[in-house]
Amino acid sequence: MTDLYRVLPEEMDALVIKLGQPRYRADQLLHALYQESPKKISDLHQIPSAMQDALVAAGYTIGPKSEVHRVTSEDGHTTKLLLKFDEETLIEMVLMQYRSSKEDGHPRSTVCVSTQVGCPMGCVFCATGQMGFEKNLKAEEIVAQVLYFTQILRQRGEHVTNLVFMGMGEPLANYDETVRAVRLLTHPRAFGLGQRSITISTVGVISGIDKLADEDIQVKLAISLHAPNDVLRKKLVPTAGPNSVEDLILAAKRYFKKTGRRVTFEYALIDGMNDSNKVATELAQLLKGNGAHVNLIPMNPTAGGFSRPARKRVLAFQQILRDGGVNCTIRVEKGSEISAACGQLRTDVIKNITR
Repeated sequence: MTDLYRVLPEEMDALVIKLGQPRYRADQLLHALYQESPKKISDLHQIPSAMQDALVAAGYTIGPKSEVHRVTSEDGHTTKLLLKFDEETLIEMVLMQYRSSKEDGHPRSTVCVSTQVGCPMGCVFCATGQMGFEKNLKAEEIVAQVLYFTQILRQRGEHVTNLVFMGMGEPLANYDETVRAVRLLTHPRAFGLGQRSITISTVGVISGIDKLADEDIQVKLAISLHAPNDVLRKKLVPTAGPNSVEDLILAAKRYFKKTGRRVTFEYALIDGMNDSNKVATELAQLLKGNGAHVNLIPMNPTAGGFSRPARKRVLAFQQILRDGGVNCTIRVEKGSEISAACGQLRTDVIKNITR
C-alpha cells in the first residue's frame, strides 16, 4: 500500500496518466489532499468514483491516524499532541504560537514535527534520547503531523507559518524521508509552505549536513552544539565523535559557503553542567567571527535529574557571548508546564497506559 501523501506532484502526474486519466486530475487530487483533509479515498469527491476505485485497486490509500492525547498550555499558545498511526506508532508533535504585529493579526504558528519514534543519538538530558530508538518515520507520517495541526488552525481562521524538524528523533539520520517531506510540504502544488520558513535541526550528522547543502532547497539549518569542547559534549551527547566540536564547526562553515545561509547553533543550558562563565567564555572564543547565531535554550526539566539554570545565570551566559562578539538570543519559553520538551508527553502517556 502507498499513502497518497507520499506522492510528489510530479509523481502524481505520472500516476493519473498511468490510470488513464487526464493530467488535470493530478491537480484536483493534490488540492483535495492538502486543502480539504480527506480521511479516506472515498472522500476525494473531486474525482470520479471510477478513478477512486482505480486508486484503491492500484494499492493507494490515505493512512488512518487518530489523536490519542492533547494538552494545551495555560495561555493557550502551545498545544502538544500524540497521534497514533498504527497499532504501535505514537508520534509526538507541538504547535507553538506567537503574537504577531502584522495588520491581519494572525499569530506566527510554528509546528514542531518528529522524524523518528525515539532517537538513536542518546542525549542524556533529552526525554526522546533516553527512550531509545524504535523506527524511522515515513515522509507521509511527517507530512500528516503538519496537516493535522493545519486542520485545527483552519477552524480558527489561522494557518501554519513555520515548521521546525526538532521533535522526536534526528532528522538527518532519516535523511531521505525528511527531505521528501520537505519537498511535499514546500511544493507549490502541494502544501506550499515557503522553504525559508523551515528549520531542520541536527545534533551533528556531518554527512547529512554536507548532503543537505547540495540539495536545491533553501531550508534553515540548526546544529545542536551544547558544549564548546569534546570532553563536555561527549558527556551530554554520548554518540558524539572524538572531534565532534571541530567537525561541526567546519561542517557549518561548508554549509554557509555553499548555501549562503547562516547556521544557528542551539545550546541547551543545563544547570551545573554547561552554564558556567568559563564555559561561556570558551564558547565565545570558539564561535567568534564565524557569523553564526547562538540560540540559548534553558532546558525543560526531564528525567535524569537535570534542571535549567536560574534566569540570572542564563542572562550572564548570554552577556558573555555578546561581549565576545557572538550573536546570541534566548529562546522564548513555551509549554514547560505541559511537558513540551521533545519526547516528554509520549513518555508520560505510555507510563500511564502501562500502569
